[in-house]
Amino acid sequence: MIQTCFYRDKDRISGFKITGHADSGEYGRDIVCAAVSVLSINTVNSIEQITKIMPLVDSDDENGGFLSVNVPESSDVDSNRMAQVLLEALEIGLRDISKSYKEYLVMN
Repeated sequence: MIQTCFYRDKDRISGFKITGHADSGEYGRDIVCAAVSVLSINTVNSIEQITKIMPLVDSDDENGGFLSVNVPESSDVDSNRMAQVLLEALEIGLRDISKSYKEYLVMN
């Protein structure tokens, strides 16, 4: 089962952590794992490229099943606002997946 947690600092999402494996299908055909991976990696890449904020990323690239991301605040208000929109979109996407596949993804 995949578990997700969003970290908040005052009124902003400061990061998130995703752990575990969905095991909803055989390796390479696990649609829950693929959906979570695409959403989370796209969010990190989008924050970097759109806002120029460099998230602090810790992951288990060898085994998978672990991604921890901390998004530092920028001195640029617009960059912070855009990063928050991207993080909120990630949270909405993961929440939608967890509603349809609650036995494979839990939002903490």
